[in-house]
Amino acid sequence: MPIRRPRRQKSYDADWIRAQIKVRGATANIPNKSNRKTLYPIPQKGLSPRNLIERFFNKLKQYRCIATYDKLAATFFAFIQFAAVMIWLSQLSLRPR
Repeated sequence: MPIRRPRRQKSYDADWIRAQIKVRGATANIPNKSNRKTLYPIPQKGLSPRNLIERFFNKLKQYRCIATYDKLAATFFAFIQFAAVMIWLSQLSLRPR
């Protein structure tokens, strides 16, 4: 049996969420649910930055002390910066020369 890739998150596709996004002057970048009767176009130019940001936050969540140990804003922000540099360095070392 072939391994199937997980589908993109579609649970946030609701009319009331799209209305709130429109009121704030933004464009909804939400994939359509399979049971939606009126399909909304998804702007393809906005997907790549969204994907990069989501992947960065998933990597950032691997550093547990961000959520559990830091209680002061200064140490929290400093560890966010440290973790971002560590992620950047690990990605930098994986690139082919």
